[in-house]
Amino acid sequence: MLAIIKREILSYFSSATGYIILAAFYVFGGFYFYMTSLASNTTDLSYTFSSLFIILIFIIPILTMKLFSEEKKQKTDQALLTAPISLTSMTLGKYFAAIIMYLFCITITLIYAIIVSFFNSPDWAIFASNFLGIFLLGSALIAIGMFLSSITESQIIAAIGGIVIGVLMLFIESIAHAVSVEFISKFLNKISFMNYYDDFTLGIISLENVVFFLSVCILFVFFTIRVFEKKRWS
Repeated sequence: MLAIIKREILSYFSSATGYIILAAFYVFGGFYFYMTSLASNTTDLSYTFSSLFIILIFIIPILTMKLFSEEKKQKTDQALLTAPISLTSMTLGKYFAAIIMYLFCITITLIYAIIVSFFNSPDWAIFASNFLGIFLLGSALIAIGMFLSSITESQIIAAIGGIVIGVLMLFIESIAHAVSVEFISKFLNKISFMNYYDDFTLGIISLENVVFFLSVCILFVFFTIRVFEKKRWS
């Protein structure tokens, strides 16, 4: 698994993909940080973290679109399927590599906290809650993106699918309010990523919210493994 993690991380930086992802996140994240914190003269980073959801909708599909789609397109997925490694280790290796790349992105928020500390001491407990929230949110979106990448050999389709799901997760609460059927509205609210993420931005670490995001991660990693189990035995 470690070999796969290393291979995937190197693949990000052997092409322009990794640099584009980092540059895009840093530029747009910096813009939101300036607008919601520095320009607003506040040390509260909650608004910055809330705004980062919008960036993740577009960044994470680019991060995950190549995980399996590229392997399938180049026909190297057969080598992975016949390699002396379990499908679980193979899938987790790619998943953790994407997580590490994602951590490279969100660690910039530590710089934001250090910058605002020059003006006034930030509430580090709330910052920790925000950081945990953005990490769990990203991890769940990465798991979904990886699954989409496993079912198509087109990176474009995988990326567009990830963006569509991200947009739905952002606006699904508004859709729920517009639905007149009560049980459908309740169901949509229950799967709204924004509902669970908002608590983290307010400094609230709820076990329910943590379990929700971890469940999404586990579920879509499992789905991805099943895709390749089916392919291995077909």
